[in-house]
Order: sequence, then structure tokens, then C-alpha cells
Amino acid sequence: MLVLLFLGGVGIVTVLGIYSYMSKDSVVDGMLASDRIAVIRVDNIIIASETTVDRLEKLRTDASVKAIVLRLNSPGGGVAASQEIYEAVKNCKAEGKRIVVSMGSVAASGAYYIACAADTIVANPGTITGSIGVIFQFPYVKDLFDKIGVSFEVVKSGRYKDAGSAHRKITPEERRLFQGLIDDTWMQFVEAVVQGRRMPADSVKAIADGRIFTGRQAREIGLVDVLGTFEDAKSLAKKMCALPDDAGVREFLPRRKLLDWLSGDLDNLFGAVREKAGLSGLYYLFSE
Repeated sequence: MLVLLFLGGVGIVTVLGIYSYMSKDSVVDGMLASDRIAVIRVDNIIIASETTVDRLEKLRTDASVKAIVLRLNSPGGGVAASQEIYEAVKNCKAEGKRIVVSMGSVAASGAYYIACAADTIVANPGTITGSIGVIFQFPYVKDLFDKIGVSFEVVKSGRYKDAGSAHRKITPEERRLFQGLIDDTWMQFVEAVVQGRRMPADSVKAIADGRIFTGRQAREIGLVDVLGTFEDAKSLAKKMCALPDDAGVREFLPRRKLLDWLSGDLDNLFGAVREKAGLSGLYYLFSE
């Protein structure tokens, strides 16, 4: 009985410790000062935007944060999720925050879309970036269903209601419908690059065919501004705000419920599985 009580006590203390850790900010380096910069990371395939948008909104209203460094290490993801983060970054910028993007190993497609909202983009020479384009994909498994004896009866409200269903090929009309979606979201991407990078539309369209670039190549054509590291990006953010070199750098972690932490970011997890499985959706995504 005493052993059970002891173990139960240890468990409670552990959970409370985790909760305490997850409920506070984490100072990365420097002294906690009145004026500082903040760091937000966007990693992996972008499916859910809520956590990142919430972080950006909190920083937008924090007068002590003068600049935000976005550390991007992502091949992109869902169109809408990428656009929501992009808009949240623009809102921070409109509030007077200086925005610096630091690109990691990969900052492509939807991640590059987000980067276009920044004041300055810093990439490593070997960063993979670009991939300006859209992909819409869905599985076709009719042959498999035929082999296992599965068939479908479809009752629908309109001619396009089952367009893209896995049990049949799309018709030419449906392909034109999907291509229209692709063309529109592609143009939205082009417009974001034109606006954010101040490049002529024709120049952007010429490279907006899904191709990727190294950081060095991207700098040569105007997609990034500076070649440098994550540390360089943080130093640049401080200089842009006239902050001293030893100014505080806070990696902002919003308060999260313990249950959220224990369950993990399930939206992103299942979203990544969904994308890898080839299920339908519009993506600004570089498929590695």
C-alpha cells in the first residue's frame, strides 16, 4: 500500500512538473529584458495553423517584443493553413514588429509562401526552397476494389459531388474543374511572392512551375535576401530594432493545457499521414 501511495505521489509530481514546464515561456539566451526578440518555429508538413497563429497573435500584442524570427523547416503543406499563418505574420508586421525568416534545411512551397510576409529572408546556402506551385492529388484504387470484390453505388445531388472519388477515374470535365482550382490557388501564390518580394509578375511566373532552388540560387534570383545561419538571423533581427547584441531572445511557447501536450499535435500528425497516403486536398507542398 505504501509503495502504491509512493508511486502515485511520484506520478502526480511528474505530471505537475510537466504542466509547469508546458505553461511557461522558455528563454533561449540573453537576459530577460524589457525589449527583446522572439522566435517561432514552423516545422514539418503544415496542416493545422491554429497553434502558430495563436503564438503570433500573442506576440503581436506584446509591446516588449520588437522583432520576430520565424524559423522555417518545412516542405509546406495545406493551402489554407499556409495562408492563415502568412496572414498572421502580416498582422504582426502591420503592428510594427520586424519580421525575419530563417530557413533551415527545407523551407519550400507553403513555407516559402509564409516567408513572403517577412521583412528579410535569411537562408543557408544549401537550404532547399522555392517550389512555388500547387498540387491536388487523390488516390485511385478501383483496380484494387475489383480484385477484392468491392463496388460502390453512388447517389448524389449534383454531377460533380463525387468528383475525385477513389473508385473511379475523373472525367475530362472534372479534370478541368480541378485544374481551375489549381490555377486560382497558383495565382494566389504568385501574387504573394510579387507583393512580398517586390518582383515583377512575369519574373515570378517564369519560376513558379514547382522547381526548387538552393538558398544560394534563390538569392541570385531575388527569392531570399541574405545567406546566413539561424544565429545570423537573430543578430539581424536585433540590429533591425537597434537592440544590443545581448538583448533577450525568447522562444515563445504559449500556455497549453496538459491534455493538449499529452495528446500531441494530432491534427498535424494525421494531416501528414493523410498527405503521405495521397488523400485529396490542395497543397502548397514540395513532395520529398
